[in-house]
Amino acid sequence: MRMRSAALPFTVLFTGILGGCHLMTAGTGCVHMSTSFHFNVQAPFARTALLFGPESEKGWAGERWQPRFFYPQPGKDTEGAVFTVRHGPHTSIWVNTVYDVSAGRMQYVAIIPGVVATTVDVTLAGTGPDQTRVDVTYVRTALDAAANDDVQGMARHDAVSGPEWQRAIDELLSGAASRHK
Repeated sequence: MRMRSAALPFTVLFTGILGGCHLMTAGTGCVHMSTSFHFNVQAPFARTALLFGPESEKGWAGERWQPRFFYPQPGKDTEGAVFTVRHGPHTSIWVNTVYDVSAGRMQYVAIIPGVVATTVDVTLAGTGPDQTRVDVTYVRTALDAAANDDVQGMARHDAVSGPEWQRAIDELLSGAASRHK
């Protein structure tokens, strides 16, 4: 069964490359933050959409993105993939809940037990024959009030990640383009 995301009533979407954060505090005293950003990739939609699966993301996300797959085996980009990723002293558990390349929609749920629950939504739209707009929204919820500062720090980092993602993808695509000449 395919999961559909409900609209988040408190999500704030800033249209600039540097997104913004929206902070809410749940009744438990745990923060809940939504952060969005967008950028443009100078590549066709069909090529760009393939860059946002858990396995293919290794090509541009650098050393810190090394998923360890539990499903499928061997690891590949597919809806339902379950994997872990090491983040400093923590290991997060990820599930790829939506992987619809043709629609340009990917969604992940990631949990660092006792620290944070995160959803990452990626939506792509072709804006020309060789240009694709990428919209990314992180929604993070602290799982313990003691993690509020950590979650707020993660959200601040999320808000300025657009240029980093764009630069890494541009470098990957320019390298791929030079190999095919």
